[in-house]
Amino acid sequence: MSAESQGFPDVYTRGRIAFRHWRWERPFWAGLITIIGGVPIGYVPYHNMTFGQLGVRVGTTAGASALIIGVLLVTLGLTMWFQAAVRVFAGVASILLGLVSIPMTNLGALVGFLFAIVGGALSIAWAPGTAVPDDPGPQAELPGDGPEPVDDAADPAAGRGFPADPFAKPEPVHAGTAADEETTEQNGRHRAG
Repeated sequence: MSAESQGFPDVYTRGRIAFRHWRWERPFWAGLITIIGGVPIGYVPYHNMTFGQLGVRVGTTAGASALIIGVLLVTLGLTMWFQAAVRVFAGVASILLGLVSIPMTNLGALVGFLFAIVGGALSIAWAPGTAVPDDPGPQAELPGDGPEPVDDAADPAAGRGFPADPFAKPEPVHAGTAADEETTEQNGRHRAG
């Protein structure tokens, strides 16, 4: 296998980077946490639990509402992933379903309602970022490669053999006068202060 061959690590790296970009464009963690919250809410009421030889079945009317709430939470989590434009609606609905699951599904499967509420809050709080350009642009130039400063921005250390700082801000000029009119050799300073 040569260094230029397209092997498994290169395909894996490309897939990982593609998944990372896909994940950054949507509230991924909010959707995942909401799905994790919906699974126990929908599953626990249909599950037979045993404590030693004691069998506990939660087969009340909570079963139907638990299934509906669990399926809706999983659907809202997937909506956060694939329809990021409706993330606020999905987040609010997840919080409301998480709160409704407390009385309707035997305390919301104990922790399922917490995941639903946290996932909904993360979905509401998520905002898309701005894309960073690939090329550095003119702001990334080094100080030695920058434009020459004008007299107002000249560094006082420039006369002693140090290069002038091209990023130094010029002093503000007061009362509408130009910098060269501030002082003259005949009159001294023109402005009060």
